[in-house]
Amino acid sequence: MAIRVVIADDQEMVRTGFRMILESQPDIEVLADVVDGEAALAAVAEHRPDVLLLDIRMPKLDGLEVTRRLSGQDGPRIVIVTTFDLDEYVHAALHGGASGFLLKDASPAMLVEAVRAAAVGDSLVSPAITVRLLREMAPRTPASQARRPAEPLTERERDVVRCLARGLTNAEIAAELFVSLSTVKTHLANVQAKLDARNRVEIAAWAWESGLAHAA
Repeated sequence: MAIRVVIADDQEMVRTGFRMILESQPDIEVLADVVDGEAALAAVAEHRPDVLLLDIRMPKLDGLEVTRRLSGQDGPRIVIVTTFDLDEYVHAALHGGASGFLLKDASPAMLVEAVRAAAVGDSLVSPAITVRLLREMAPRTPASQARRPAEPLTERERDVVRCLARGLTNAEIAAELFVSLSTVKTHLANVQAKLDARNRVEIAAWAWESGLAHAA
């Protein structure tokens, strides 16, 4: 079954470009593209897409508010599309429950990958955003205020989270730690449950905020 997508961006060229890229894939269907946050919520209610590609700066309702309203609902996975000068907005969206982040100049292949990853509950974050954003924003939250896991992380889980915080993919983590891909996924699932985190991006944010990402 095709992955159902709605695109929300106030720039027509961006919407048109994204639509062309995604519709060239046999497993992706673009249901609608809209120009503002209110229209994005309406399109989600009408079409019930699997993935919502969402700009941050839009008229009426911005992407952060749309993300907040959809968070916790049985709604679409949200992939934020942003630019370098929106770091604080992206950080807020991460905590709001977004599943992925891309730069607007990301390659077509990365856009497709992000949609596919979000559709299966994973996330893809532009490496240029991941490490820089989380490293720069984390010091603003004292480590003592970072959430505490329901149970302590095992040493192997801590290793996996450190790799995740550096922007490594599951396959790269498996290669670095000499474990199987399924083992990495199991560790991440356990960490997600212990932190009550919504996705791997939130786990990475916690790693930087708690200081684990800085640990040797």
